[in-house]
Amino acid sequence: MELNLVQIIAIYALPVIFAITLHEAAHGYVAKHFGDMTAYMEGRVSLNPLRHIDPFGTVALPLILLGLTKLFGGGIIFGWAKPVPVNFANLRHPKRDMLWVAAAGPVSNFVMALIWALLVKIGLSLPENYFALPLALMGAAGVFFNIVIMVLNLVPLPPLDGASVMTLVLPARISAYIARETKSRVARSASGS
Repeated sequence: MELNLVQIIAIYALPVIFAITLHEAAHGYVAKHFGDMTAYMEGRVSLNPLRHIDPFGTVALPLILLGLTKLFGGGIIFGWAKPVPVNFANLRHPKRDMLWVAAAGPVSNFVMALIWALLVKIGLSLPENYFALPLALMGAAGVFFNIVIMVLNLVPLPPLDGASVMTLVLPARISAYIARETKSRVARSASGS
């Protein structure tokens, strides 16, 4: 079954919005739990997607790439959300708590993938229902997108979450460099440069 551009956007819109919003909010919530109020004070511990969407990285670029993919075939669609500000120095046990803050996003994506998989199962169990196919397609999109985000974020390169997790197993000098590099990239991103 060949889907047109509008159908693809309709199927992927909710899974993408939930994946991005809950991923970023999870980082802020866990940071708040462990003592850093930075994200909370900036309103980023929120389920409001507008607080996490980067106009270019979350909306414009993926739509442009989707259009190019539909026109020319193949291609990769990617984007990003506004990173949640976390001041690791405010965490009660910075090195240990940083693991939980960094892991919160990928863990939230894993949980969402399971929930979307349940929706696929429900959609497939209702073969005569008008909403069965759209529900199954949306669920499959949710599983796919959340797994991709989870795996991608576990890559140990700054500013991805895997870089923060990696600092726990590296010597102090190298992990301090990665933490500084991640912090400076987040600051540059937040300032719009």
